[in-house]
Amino acid sequence: MSYFDRLDATRFVPTRHVSGAWDETMQHIGPALGLLVHAVESDLAARRDDPMVNSRLSYELLGVVPMDVVDMAVEVIRPGRTIELVEATYSHGDRVGIRVRAWLQQPRDTTELAGDGFDPIPGPDEMAPWDPTTVWRGGYLASAQVRRIADAPGRSRYWVRTDVPLIAGEEVGGLARMAALFDIANGMAIRADPEQVHYPNIDLTAHLVRPPRGEWLGYDTRVTFGPGGLGLTSSVIHDEAGPLGTVSQSLTVRP
Repeated sequence: MSYFDRLDATRFVPTRHVSGAWDETMQHIGPALGLLVHAVESDLAARRDDPMVNSRLSYELLGVVPMDVVDMAVEVIRPGRTIELVEATYSHGDRVGIRVRAWLQQPRDTTELAGDGFDPIPGPDEMAPWDPTTVWRGGYLASAQVRRIADAPGRSRYWVRTDVPLIAGEEVGGLARMAALFDIANGMAIRADPEQVHYPNIDLTAHLVRPPRGEWLGYDTRVTFGPGGLGLTSSVIHDEAGPLGTVSQSLTVRP
């Protein structure tokens, strides 16, 4: 079973693997983030035959989405020869639930300049398996394979993968598959018992320095709660070749 079944060119129906951690009658946004990337990349392939890569994905989470049919739309906001800004929406009925804006850039060879200042993390074979359903509800978290080191409350390093296809019977790109795992970060570095405190995110932004490779997505995550109901989940993301970029999520903290 996949995360989504396609109904037509723009409409999809979620499967049980999409059910949410806070409310199982609502969708976990994780798979939707991947589906939006797939929509952006499919639109790009239909419009252009030259390569472009995502350097930033900025998602606004405008409201919960029920476990029901969703509709996708894509629009080029800022066309360009070497840089484009593209927007995609994820709607239920006449209401937009998620909006993403993606900066696309024409790749060029900067191999001799490549470098980073991020700390490495142990590989997936160096971490113990962890079952997220011991803490979280929902089909989405149950679909994830996790290996984790919990360093402290609100601080974890971990790797995540899934055997669940994003769309039944369809091949998707590596970034779309990995983007479907971006939102898992908020539940892997647990600062407070989610049965006592709710802390869903209201956005997610990923900055990338290269496309991902392989099956595993690694995280070095810190969760911070402020004194006034605000929170932040900050992650450096990796594949087995090294750092890919960062993912940040703004939280609403509700005891």
